[in-house]
Amino acid sequence: MQLLEMALTKGRHLSRIIVGNTSLFLCDMQEKFRTAIKYFPEIVSNSNRLLQAFMVMKMPVICTEQYPKGLGRTVPELGLQNFAIKPFEKTQFSMCIQDINDHLKKEHPKVNTVVLCGIETHACIYLTTLDLLEKGFSVHVVADACSSRTMTDRMYALKDMKVAGAHLTTTERVILGLAADSKHPNFKELQKIVWNPAPDTGLIK
Repeated sequence: MQLLEMALTKGRHLSRIIVGNTSLFLCDMQEKFRTAIKYFPEIVSNSNRLLQAFMVMKMPVICTEQYPKGLGRTVPELGLQNFAIKPFEKTQFSMCIQDINDHLKKEHPKVNTVVLCGIETHACIYLTTLDLLEKGFSVHVVADACSSRTMTDRMYALKDMKVAGAHLTTTERVILGLAADSKHPNFKELQKIVWNPAPDTGLIK
C-alpha cells in the first residue's frame, strides 16, 4: 500500500525525458518470441526507431535477453549490431538485475529516467517498471513498442503500470520530445526517423 501511495503521489508530477539523465531499456526481443507475440514485427520496428533516436542523441541504451540459450538471441531487425550494443543476459523477468544496476551506477550515474519497451508487457515490462519505480526512477512505458502473447494481458498491464506511477507514451512522442525544437542541431536526424508514421500495433480499434 505504501508503494502504491508513493507512486500515485509521484504520478501527479510532471516527468520530462531529458537527454542528460535518461536511458532506453530494450527488453527481450528475441527469436523464439517472433511468432508468439502480437504485432511482433511492428513492436521491433518501433523499438528500432527509439534505438536510432537515442543513438543520434548519444544517450545510453540497455538491452536484455531472457535465457538466450533457450529463447534465442535478439532479432537482427532491432539493429543492435549497428551500434555494437551487447545485451545483458538474465533469467529473472525484471531487467533490474545486479549487472545492470552496477552498470548504471558506474557508467551513467546521472540516469534517473527510463524509457522502456519490449516484451512481454505483463511480465518483464511490468516487473521492470515496478522495480524501477521502487528505486526512484521515472518510467516512460512506450505503449506502441510493448506487447504480449495476448492483447488482454498487454492492455491490462499497461493500465496497471499507469496506476503504479509510470507514464504511458508513444514512439513518436518520445523521439520528437528529445529535441523539442525544430532549431535543435539533431532535429533533422530525428525527423527522418519519424518521417513515415509508426506502424499500427493494435492499440486503437
